[in-house]
Amino acid sequence: MTTTTTRTLTVHHDGVTIPVSRGGRGRPLVLCPGLSSTQADLGELTELLRRDHHVVTFDLRGHGLASAADRYTFDAFLGDLGAVLGELTLPEAPVLVGYSLGADLAVHHAAAHPDAVAGLVLVDGANPLPEPFLADVDLAWFRELAGEQATGPLTAEEIFDLGVEIDVVRAGILDRYLGIDGPITMIMSAAIAGASDEGRAPRHNRLWRAGVERLVAARPDIAAHWLDADHRLAFTHAPEIARIVRSVTRC
Repeated sequence: MTTTTTRTLTVHHDGVTIPVSRGGRGRPLVLCPGLSSTQADLGELTELLRRDHHVVTFDLRGHGLASAADRYTFDAFLGDLGAVLGELTLPEAPVLVGYSLGADLAVHHAAAHPDAVAGLVLVDGANPLPEPFLADVDLAWFRELAGEQATGPLTAEEIFDLGVEIDVVRAGILDRYLGIDGPITMIMSAAIAGASDEGRAPRHNRLWRAGVERLVAARPDIAAHWLDADHRLAFTHAPEIARIVRSVTRC
């Protein structure tokens, strides 16, 4: 395997220190992690992409090696992405690859700064759902999940509140897509909630597909790729994701 030199820097923003890593060669690509995931978690995907891309990775506030913060909201995380991009000196506008919440951040940033983004690859996020993902019946389950994910600075209650906020963000994200001219590719899990035919899984899986169908109906130019995976696809299916990214970012 070819090795590449990796450089690191620290971005200071909104009282937070954000660790950034960059390495590889080729077209610039910025990889944005999601809620409760880090650049280290995306290490396999990063190394695969660095074979033919200059890949920038970072940690969102309260995640990985980034410092804790006073607030954890969608807008705060969006500010982190903007701060990282603002500190980079790149030879051309980057492609943004976002996973889960990172996909939503990438869409919002691209809509606000269309000339600064060459394209989007969105991995299992930024889905314009026709109804909330977290129905009342799901809240107890999600609160328990938030407790399991609260292993860092973010508390279970903060993770729970973010999940509810993301539902609100996705309710209006279709309008953001309509303001983006660049190429957009979706890489989605066919069974975001798992393959079970019982419990919440069937509804969540149907809703996930319905959101993408809604998006493609509004933007037929958007390509959607479905992987036989759940929401962990960025970790379990890194080679497949890297191949798709490579195919759509080839100059």
